[in-house]
Amino acid sequence: MRDWGGVSRDKSCDSRELFENLKIAKDCTYKEHLNQHEVIYLDITWFISITDNIKDIVSNLQAKVVEELHEIYPDVKKEQTLPETLARINEKTGNRFIIIIDEWDALFREVRNDYALQEQYLQLLRGLFKSSGQTDKMIEAAYMTGILPIKKYGTQSAMTDFREYTMLQPEPLEKFIGFTESEVYELCEDSKLSFSSICEWYDGYILGENTHIYSPKSVMEALSRNRIGNYWTQSETYESLKIYIDLDEDGLKEAIVQMLGGARIKIDTGTFQNDMTTIKRKDDILTLLVHLGYLAYDTDTKHVFIPNEEVRQEFVRAVSVGRHQEIAKLIRNSDFLLEQTLSMDEEAVATAIEEVHNAGTAPVFYNNEQALRSTIRFAYISCMEEFMKVEELASGIGYADVVYIPKKGSAMPVILIELKWNKTEDGAINQIKKKHYPQVFKDYRGDILLVGINYDVKNKKHSCRIEKLNSPHLNDYV
Repeated sequence: MRDWGGVSRDKSCDSRELFENLKIAKDCTYKEHLNQHEVIYLDITWFISITDNIKDIVSNLQAKVVEELHEIYPDVKKEQTLPETLARINEKTGNRFIIIIDEWDALFREVRNDYALQEQYLQLLRGLFKSSGQTDKMIEAAYMTGILPIKKYGTQSAMTDFREYTMLQPEPLEKFIGFTESEVYELCEDSKLSFSSICEWYDGYILGENTHIYSPKSVMEALSRNRIGNYWTQSETYESLKIYIDLDEDGLKEAIVQMLGGARIKIDTGTFQNDMTTIKRKDDILTLLVHLGYLAYDTDTKHVFIPNEEVRQEFVRAVSVGRHQEIAKLIRNSDFLLEQTLSMDEEAVATAIEEVHNAGTAPVFYNNEQALRSTIRFAYISCMEEFMKVEELASGIGYADVVYIPKKGSAMPVILIELKWNKTEDGAINQIKKKHYPQVFKDYRGDILLVGINYDVKNKKHSCRIEKLNSPHLNDYV
């Protein structure tokens, strides 16, 4: 047998050694199916790489597989198409095939605007899997892998007989999509890297039954190099992300701004057509980014969010050189804001927050307490690298509005922010002290910056007051 991406495997190929050390070998039906089925494996990416003219890929794929099948079944009449050939073999021998298609959607990603070629490819798949009266006769089972779900037309799938497991609905296969938390914990036991640092950088995809999933590439690269870094996104290019976040769909810029600041955005995934070109609204782009792995999706609340530090850095890179230069400017301003907060320059902090508020909030929502919270969330986006952000942190006898807690190993202070609306910045600081918000940090050995921010609706001005607490004086407020 030839060893290439479109090879068919007959039943004489003994695959026992592949499975004997795996859990499946203990299944009671394992031996019933071992070496009992013909298998056709199609690697679509491989076919694309060997085809001189990509427009010929569908015909070339069929021709190569049909030719090999004819070598195995020389007594069966040779047909022009793969579905006809399989039907003829079944008619002559009664044999049924298992078909495995790896990266089924590679053609949609490589020639995203060649609709004629995509339709030709879908016609082949329909012939294999949606042929009335023939599919059940010639196909024992079919497995397809890919980034995108099966292409939809309107609200209907091009092939309705498949059971799909996606990043939106992975159950019950969620634990097989990547490394699970227990697997990562076990890997970290023999590593110099801590489990907590791996979580911070690579956790965030939570699928079904609260299953935490990690990118195997990122985890293994980090553990083998003993260095935390951005590894998964190196397997692609940030251009693939940049293309979509540069689109001018209504509300996309604001959604990106909020997610970069740690927010979650509610979306409707139902209009997405499972391709990379039929993009009609913001939610289509965000749904696509879920399938590409750049966003995580909460199936219970229908919210999307940036899952971890690795992906967050990729978003920052993409927007920093993309068309949304106003976002890039806000990121640069955030670096400055953090510096001024740490140096306790109250006037500079108030001015910087005002600029973010003006640039990042739609006018209809400007005079709104939630808008001010959103402004703070994004204004301090530079904190996300060295801090963990917590909103409504329970402490003392109330809830602190926004708190940035330094990550392990950081020399940064805690930044505790209280927001006021049409009151005073001094009132914000007094509330922090009166309600003992620093109490939650009573065992913390470092500085705490108390930041009071007030927004005056009438003149649309922000004001700021900053005080520093250090360990010896912390007990005065807890």
